[in-house]
Amino acid sequence: MKEFMMNQDEVLIQFHTSLSEGLLSDQIIQNRNQYGSNSLSRKKPKSLARRIFEASIEPMILMLIMAGLIDVAVNVIRTATGSEADFLECAGIFVAIFLSVVITVVMEGRSAKAFETLSKINEDSYVKVLRNGKTEMIVQNELVAGDIVMLATGDKIPADGRLLEGVDLESDESALTGESVPVRKDSETFFTDEKTPLAERSNMLYSGNYITNGYGKMAVTAVGDHTEFGKIAQELTDMGRTSTPLQEKLARLGKIITMLGVMAAIVVFAVEVFSFVQADEVSLGSIMEAFVTSIVLIVAAVPEGLPTIVAVSLSINIIKLAGQNALVKKMIASETVGCINVICSDKTGTLTENKMTVSAFFDSVFHSHPETLSSEWIAHNVCLNSTADVSPEGNFIGNPTECAMLNFYEGSEARKKSGKSYREERVAHDVLMAFPFSSDLKHMTTVSNVDGKIISYVKGSPEAIFSMCAPLSDLQRREIERHIMTVQEKAMRVIAFAHKELDSMQDYKNEQLHAKMETNMIFDGFVAISDPLREDVYEAVKNCRRAGIDLKILTGDNIITATAIAKELHILENGQIAVEAKDIFDKDDEELLQLLPCISVIARSTPTIKMRIVKLLKSQGNVVAVTGDGINDAPALKNADVGIAMGISGTDVSKEASDIVLLDDSFSTIVKAIAWGRGIYENFKHFIQFQLTVNVASVTVVLVSIILGFKAPFTALQLLWINLIMDGPPALTLGLEPIYSDLMAHPPTKRNESIVSMPMVLRIVSTGIYISIVFLCQYAFDFLHAGQEQMITVLFTMFTLFQLFNAFNCRELHAVSIFKHFLKNKLMLGVVFLTFVLQILIIQFAGAFFGTVPLDGMMWLKIMAVSASVIFLSEVVKLIYRLAVVDKVQMN
Repeated sequence: MKEFMMNQDEVLIQFHTSLSEGLLSDQIIQNRNQYGSNSLSRKKPKSLARRIFEASIEPMILMLIMAGLIDVAVNVIRTATGSEADFLECAGIFVAIFLSVVITVVMEGRSAKAFETLSKINEDSYVKVLRNGKTEMIVQNELVAGDIVMLATGDKIPADGRLLEGVDLESDESALTGESVPVRKDSETFFTDEKTPLAERSNMLYSGNYITNGYGKMAVTAVGDHTEFGKIAQELTDMGRTSTPLQEKLARLGKIITMLGVMAAIVVFAVEVFSFVQADEVSLGSIMEAFVTSIVLIVAAVPEGLPTIVAVSLSINIIKLAGQNALVKKMIASETVGCINVICSDKTGTLTENKMTVSAFFDSVFHSHPETLSSEWIAHNVCLNSTADVSPEGNFIGNPTECAMLNFYEGSEARKKSGKSYREERVAHDVLMAFPFSSDLKHMTTVSNVDGKIISYVKGSPEAIFSMCAPLSDLQRREIERHIMTVQEKAMRVIAFAHKELDSMQDYKNEQLHAKMETNMIFDGFVAISDPLREDVYEAVKNCRRAGIDLKILTGDNIITATAIAKELHILENGQIAVEAKDIFDKDDEELLQLLPCISVIARSTPTIKMRIVKLLKSQGNVVAVTGDGINDAPALKNADVGIAMGISGTDVSKEASDIVLLDDSFSTIVKAIAWGRGIYENFKHFIQFQLTVNVASVTVVLVSIILGFKAPFTALQLLWINLIMDGPPALTLGLEPIYSDLMAHPPTKRNESIVSMPMVLRIVSTGIYISIVFLCQYAFDFLHAGQEQMITVLFTMFTLFQLFNAFNCRELHAVSIFKHFLKNKLMLGVVFLTFVLQILIIQFAGAFFGTVPLDGMMWLKIMAVSASVIFLSEVVKLIYRLAVVDKVQMN
């Protein structure tokens, strides 16, 4: 029988569980063996053979294979005609093909492994369950059939389950059924028709959907692949790996360079053939050689490794960012985060420690010792009008504000007097109806049966509670407000309480009946909750200002508390102001746009206000980051350029809508993420500049050499070695440059700014031309006195070392000297050194393959000195620029 056709007791019996204790330890193991684990089967990874095959049919590899086969054919013809053949060059080309395929497979494998790690991190979300009679937080993958799961507004349903208890529970099932209206759930219903459509099964909850209202408990009935979601949406388990805008831009750049490379190769081929005709040296062999050289030139000129390096760099850096407690859920965010220039941040838990403690309370008088609480009304409100729990180890489970109040109750005189824990109070007094906290209404309400009486309890902001209560005398109201202001000025949060005894239980979802219930209530008092600022937030805010980032605090707290926090952080300086949401609510967009640059704090903010602020800021060209933790924050998180959800206090809905999840809820982590985002973007520029400089120089020297009537300066194999440097490990290590604090001293990158900026173009062209001029001067005038025999070897070595030395220039794109951080990227130093050693081995011992001859020590030193001049030139230009800037500043 299907679970939706059973009543609650039948479901509990089937899975050997109970509503009061949940699963016992032995039964957990049995159920996991019988029903499986709560994880979806992953798509089988590509085999090594498949990955090698796919890497081998890349266009550039196919061109190389064609070039290699043509070279083989030419040498076979030479052998047949009695001419001298060179099969070593053929072998060298195929070795280069092999190395290129190996590098591609290894790099893509590393990228895939990084994404798999990210996917596992994404799955490590926690759910609240009842096991062995205790409430626990477990990773959702550890759920088994029969687990009793506790759910509340904003939670993502972790598995399929039969509802056992529910208070005003509604679920958004649009992802599964397409129905946009939340479905009301009823635990008492069961069905007799086995064909009852999924959308009508009001006693069931389904994996992947969200709780939009109320709270309740369910017994897990299906996990992993056996859930409805697992049956029809297996492909959704794979983490999205679509191309990001940057990768698409670089792909387009690659196509443009390919076209230019093909055009250059055609010119080279045509000029070579023309020179053969002029010298009367036309033969099938010479034409084929020119053709092979032209193809290899295309391969060397095209940065085909660029997309791979971007993907690997992104994935590796995102894994590192996760280690900094910022989980990037959407790849595009890793590019956008570095461009952020406005942060709209919440206060509680983000700027503060989220370690809330009740420091004082008011019943009829003010108390600075929380343990003296004796009011039953406040005690019942704290215990019953709450969805939070505290684990046996003392860990908070649920809303931190509510958890602080539960701790407050547990240590009070009221607890000693009643002899009941908050859990026992909940068992003794049935919750009949609940209306969860609303960011718009600023309160939550629970209707309970207390000793036979129907009582509604309300808690929320003082303003909201005062508006519901019977009028207080002027003296009472002034005294209460005076105490409230006193604690708010100390940046404490105030939660007020009220209650009302109802004549009977009615349908309080009806707007009129609900409004009547929440009028003429009795004011019971308030608690003052302290939540100190995080120690690292002061430095983080300072770094924001230094980096040109505007911080705006949008908080639900009142303006006194919000202002106190803002002043402590030195945010309200230089004419910046704090306002309440009601002060700007009626202003039209034009008025608000004029005010926005001056507003640093919006108190009593609502999701609607937050959404409006985000849209207006974006309309002015700002790149906006927004933090959020509630279900109502989802629209603002989705509409922001970078939505940032809280990993600890945030609802599953907010996490799903976000681009980045803060695993520690800390504001300083946002600033770290921005620094990393800037660093990642900067590193892309490093290896793009490096690769394009190689492109410009290699095409220029080959093309100009042939046009001037010289023999092609590189053999096909030499060009392939240069290509390996450009697309291989030396380039990749530039993409892994450490993140330096200097980056936060620069203004943010503009949203639509090209990754290949004009200064970069100037450096690429000027460096490429400088290398080409020195290279051609050596070819034409032999200023190193290499002689005819060593010329090709010297040119090949000089060009290779030019690129290796220029890699150091590409580590620093600004006017800062490369020597400031020279030893920081040890991986790059190691790879460049290893490449240099390989160059020596090639020249000294592999001349038969590469068409080179050994060089003596003096020639090596001369080549190194000439090649290193590219660093000297760059450093001199930077020094002149820095001195010019200093003079300009002093003149001003």
